[in-house]
Amino acid sequence: MGVSVVRIRVLVVDDHRIFAESLAAALAAEPDVDVAAAGSGPAALRCLERAAAEGRRFDVLLVDADLGAAAGSPVARVVPDGGAADGIVDGISLVAGVRQGQPSVRTVVLAEKDDPRRAALALQAGASGWVAKDCSLQRLLGVIRGVLRDETHLAPALLTGVLRELTAARKHRTDSERLVESLTPREREVLRCMVAGLGRKAVAERLFLSPHTVRTHMQNVLGKLGVHSTLAAVALARRAGVGPAESAGDVVERGGQLA
Repeated sequence: MGVSVVRIRVLVVDDHRIFAESLAAALAAEPDVDVAAAGSGPAALRCLERAAAEGRRFDVLLVDADLGAAAGSPVARVVPDGGAADGIVDGISLVAGVRQGQPSVRTVVLAEKDDPRRAALALQAGASGWVAKDCSLQRLLGVIRGVLRDETHLAPALLTGVLRELTAARKHRTDSERLVESLTPREREVLRCMVAGLGRKAVAERLFLSPHTVRTHMQNVLGKLGVHSTLAAVALARRAGVGPAESAGDVVERGGQLA
């Protein structure tokens, strides 16, 4: 009786077609690897969704760090809630989207060069590894099998820089959280409306307040957070993990208790 081989399902995501197809072919030569390729973030998400619906989920995603750059696509800004502010386009934002939508899928970012800041962003987004594109096939296979054992893979030369970036980001987040905690409950609700992109009139209607009162709350929020614009307040709120107000019922509190 033959021994059953547990197969690893890998999806290569890279908009350089020759590279993607060559890597997929090399991986497919392995007896325990099934591989497919996608040329963009949206295409990758469609592959993942289709595979999940058919009960044959991918195990590992190999994502180009510069996904979208080859075609001149705008690079999406990574935001803390795991999405992308301008749509999922670049590799790191794709990692965040997959982490949110299919957390069982392990992601490894393939990069042209070592970059501690971007590697740290990738890990924060949910990646399990950051690997140079010029590494050997055996090295990449070792990483693929390693991340399935919940290992995190970084080049030794990157480790110090990545730890420094992660430590700085953690301190930045802690400072932001402390500032948000200084707000009153009503000011936090106003801040969440600001994060949702609502203007003063819309905030007033949602919270059943006058525009003048909302203006005062917004000024207080900016002052307490130590910033001079709504955009800066929203960026700080995001770092602190403050999400947007999603529905009227989510933020409205009648009776004036929070005003």
